Amino acid sequence: SADGTKFSDATLMEVLLMNDFKLVINNIVYSVSPPVKDKLSSEHATEMEDIKSLVHRLFVALHLEDHQIRKERELLQKLDHLKEELLPLEQMKARIMDSADAKTSRLLWVGLALMSTQGGALAWLTWWVYSWDIMEPVTYFITYGSAMAFYAYFVLTRQDYIYPHAKDRQFLHYFYRKSKKQHFDVEQYNKLKDDLAEAEESLRRLRQPLHLRLPIQEISDKD
Repeated sequence: SADGTKFSDATLMEVLLMNDFKLVINNIVYSVSPPVKDKLSSEHATEMEDIKSLVHRLFVALHLEDHQIRKERELLQKLDHLKEELLPLEQMKARIMDSADAKTSRLLWVGLALMSTQGGALAWLTWWVYSWDIMEPVTYFITYGSAMAFYAYFVLTRQDYIYPHAKDRQFLHYFYRKSKKQHFDVEQYNKLKDDLAEAEESLRRLRQPLHLRLPIQEISDKD
């Protein structure tokens, strides 16, 4: 300020331009006298906007590199901290996924074995014990019962019984049940993963020279 008091970086431009102030660049002091607010004409208003823009560009030019280095250091420290927190969770998740995948595979093989046994039993009853005239109603009701089971699956899950989807659903069932037993916090893990992805994206954007002077909204539009 005019009496030598330093302004904070967070000082609003409107507050700064309410009185005269001094701008120090490379140890050279420049006196700035903004126009009086209550006597602003359209020309003076344009001059004030030009002064605002000039002061902002000077501040960015003088402090951008330091801000970038400080921000990059903070992001790197945050990334290291998040990775340290995620490491034991990742290891636990890998073990749980292996267990859930093994159980799901066993269930699929059991289903194949049961279907093979059923087919063999029907063939044995048809050709060696009874005749097709007797077994035809049996196979009809077995088929109708299977259709009812598939329809019940749709009613309960709101999904068609498609083998890959059913496999994924069973895998998730085993995964969450195993996670609960081993006290694996899925919500905390997902939150840490989201924070890690956000920090990596911020670091990537920070290291792009063309984006350094762009607001976040403009960067998002360009991406």
